[in-house]
Amino acid sequence: MSRSLRIAVADDELDMRYYFQKMVPLAGHELVAVAENGRQLVEQCRSTRPDLVIADIKMPEMDGIEAARKICEEKPTPVILVSAYHDAELVERAEAEHIHAYLVKPIKQADLGPAISLAVRRFEQFQALSKEAADLRQALEDRKVIERAKGVMMRRLGLEEQESFHRLQRLASNRNRKLVDVAHLVLAAEETFSSLERN
Repeated sequence: MSRSLRIAVADDELDMRYYFQKMVPLAGHELVAVAENGRQLVEQCRSTRPDLVIADIKMPEMDGIEAARKICEEKPTPVILVSAYHDAELVERAEAEHIHAYLVKPIKQADLGPAISLAVRRFEQFQALSKEAADLRQALEDRKVIERAKGVMMRRLGLEEQESFHRLQRLASNRNRKLVDVAHLVLAAEETFSSLERN
């Protein structure tokens, strides 16, 4: 792994906490929080804002999956879940919460580094996809606004569809504004005219 990460860990077993305290720095990362349960982990992540979280699934007060969900609600963070046994139902629940890697105890030193790399890579891919989806949704919304503004201009000025679009483009260019911003102005003006006509 090329860059050093700030990592928070949580496990209710003392020997596992010692293990992480020893192994995380050996893997080239900084340990910024060590918690005994999920609730403590959420609180510590709030103050330390780690780059990655490693949490045991079964812990008192709040399990690792619930803690991961709360942490990611506040700040999207890659999460590795750790379990003493492979439980298909837990894995399924973990996947639904966007967990990025999964380790089964006993954790070998050779497994920790690759799991951290995998979790970060998956997290970055997921973030990129989320942004792409948000951008697409925004583009679709913008398109609807522009279409409505085009319709207003066709109706008000008796223009063909192509011409009303060109006029919108020219207006945006002249005012050095985005096309969608000009479309919003047209729709706002139409609303004003319509209310004046009604009164």
